[in-house]
Amino acid sequence: MAGFLNAITGSAFTPAPTTITVDYLVLAGGGGGNYGAGGAGGFRSTVGSTGGGGSLESALSCALSTNFTVTVGASGAGAAPQAVAGDGITSTFSTISSTGGGGGGGQNAAGEPVAPFIHGRTGGSGGGGYTASGNGGAKTASPVQGFDGGAGASTGATIGSGAGGGASAVGAAGTTSNGGAGGNGFSTDITGSSVTRGGGGGGGGQTTGGAGGSGGGGAGSAGSAAATNGSANLGGGGGGAYDGTRGNGGSGVVILRYPDTRTITLGAGVTGTTPAASGGFKVTTITAAGIGNTVSWA
Repeated sequence: MAGFLNAITGSAFTPAPTTITVDYLVLAGGGGGNYGAGGAGGFRSTVGSTGGGGSLESALSCALSTNFTVTVGASGAGAAPQAVAGDGITSTFSTISSTGGGGGGGQNAAGEPVAPFIHGRTGGSGGGGYTASGNGGAKTASPVQGFDGGAGASTGATIGSGAGGGASAVGAAGTTSNGGAGGNGFSTDITGSSVTRGGGGGGGGQTTGGAGGSGGGGAGSAGSAAATNGSANLGGGGGGAYDGTRGNGGSGVVILRYPDTRTITLGAGVTGTTPAASGGFKVTTITAAGIGNTVSWA
């Protein structure tokens, strides 16, 4: 910043900065499983990788002593029998919103595998489909935040359901009687350590459940066994199940990196941690924040 002359002393001075640059990772909650698995929460980041093969996001310029909204998306609920799986909940920071993962496809209230219930739901990453007619859910298109879910498969009464999409890969389609494997998540080192987040859930099957995607995706199950939940604060999709309990998605997270000369204030209702500064930065990981919560810097 250019200096200015002090009118009294004649010496040059530089005004104090009024903004800081903030890098972020904003990850939404994962979708819940049904027969098909839940998709991973939408993944937007300025460091390392961003979801869906999209362009890396740009850091935000944030004014000091100003409140910025922050929300950590909750998980989508796994479906009860003949019910719709829940989509994950959106996470936000300032103007950045990541869409919750899509719920997995299943049956309608009458127990029939008819459209639109058999299709995986659209989300940050899409949910997996149920039966051969059940398409995988689509990813959020703009900005792209993840990948599509996998389609279901069936021959007569034999069913293998599709997997949820992940931040870095599509969910695999089911094969006859076997659930598809969840799409993998992305590894980023915004905190200084490499962590993989945003894995899709594995589909349910009559013979074999699909593996969960790396980065918190819940495993699918076979027969009457229970599926696995997506991992908390990794935004993973919940695993699908054939007759067993379906997995819930995993909650999201918001991670903020900023100059170590600044101090963050977490508003009421915000839960987060800020380890010692390293490499010229502080990093705050926010694991819980409801709608209307804020952060600020001084």
